[in-house]
Amino acid sequence: MNKNRLEAFSDGVLAIIITIMVLELHTPEEPTWAGVAAVLPTIFTYLLSFVYVGIYWNNHHHMIHLASRVNGAILWANLHLLFWLSLFPFTTRWMDESGFLHVPVLLYGINLLCAAIAYFILERGLIAAQGKDGALAQAVGSDWKGKASPLIYLLGIALTLLQPLLGIAVFTIVAMIWLVPDRRVEHFVAKAHEDRAGQG
Repeated sequence: MNKNRLEAFSDGVLAIIITIMVLELHTPEEPTWAGVAAVLPTIFTYLLSFVYVGIYWNNHHHMIHLASRVNGAILWANLHLLFWLSLFPFTTRWMDESGFLHVPVLLYGINLLCAAIAYFILERGLIAAQGKDGALAQAVGSDWKGKASPLIYLLGIALTLLQPLLGIAVFTIVAMIWLVPDRRVEHFVAKAHEDRAGQG
């Protein structure tokens, strides 16, 4: 199957998710700094979810680029990931509109957890299709981020039961961890570009 169609479809869905989230942003009710301050929590929740979507888009691009082929199971695993990502606008908006109350923040954390699990399943499926000696398997390596993230999300969910802002802090830390570029993956992506250019 053509992996380019999978990537193009995924890019389109992620672009729509970002568009929906930005449409939820409203201008301040008052043209004052106090009005700006009133919408800062909304801007923060948008920024956090935007960063998460950006992280998934970036890593998804690298992962698909290194994959040699896709199959039906991979297509469904990809849709599984897109389903959880498509809920980001809903959970983001509810968390913001509630003023960061327990249940909405819990649901946001569960959304993040399920998306991370779905990404890991997709990654494993691509590696299985390519083989353990494939470029993706070598680039991912032990994948400590992928394995640690669900555990950290669980910690954030547990802390949310005590204080929702503690959960938000943990979810923000996970995003910051993923923002740090993985030089190993970037090396394999660059090498794949060079190999394809050489074949052309």
